[in-house]
Amino acid sequence: MRRSEFAELADHVFGSTLARTYTHDLVLEEVGGLTAAGALERGVAVRAVWTALCEAMEVPESARWEIPVEQRRR
Repeated sequence: MRRSEFAELADHVFGSTLARTYTHDLVLEEVGGLTAAGALERGVAVRAVWTALCEAMEVPESARWEIPVEQRRR
């Protein structure tokens, strides 16, 4: 998973405003007590950060990984 995919999925799942808020403000214990942005900066695997964010926000597994074709960025 690339950072660009992380950003696109976060925008899709949470909406762009909340995605930025959650990524920069929400502390995730699963990635060492860092925010998602901090964990990515420190080199934590993008997939691990995405999974930790989804777990913290109780995003169902079925909604985590796929963006419908018509909603994808072009």
